[in-house]
Amino acid sequence: MFTFLNAAAVAFCLFALSRVFLRMRKSEIRKGEFAFWSALWILIIIIAVIPQTTNFLAKIIGIGRGADLALVSAVILLFYLNFRLYVKISNTEQEITKLVRQIALTRKK
Repeated sequence: MFTFLNAAAVAFCLFALSRVFLRMRKSEIRKGEFAFWSALWILIIIIAVIPQTTNFLAKIIGIGRGADLALVSAVILLFYLNFRLYVKISNTEQEITKLVRQIALTRKK
């Protein structure tokens, strides 16, 4: 049965897909990032339209229910994305430190 929540999820995912596509056209994201986010939003659309897919996949993996699979997958994905953000922020901080040192040394002269 297709509920309001399913329709809202599909509408949001289509909106998110449009944002991903626009960022790709403006070269704000790379092709790999485009593929990742597009696949993620399309997967969520499939799950919203055919919720039984999570039950099928959960049984294959050995998890009791489809909802449990979705929750575990979401937590793992969030931890991974958090790690990527941490690495990017750490790299940015190191680059800023190097730039500040260079600027300080050039102004000192």
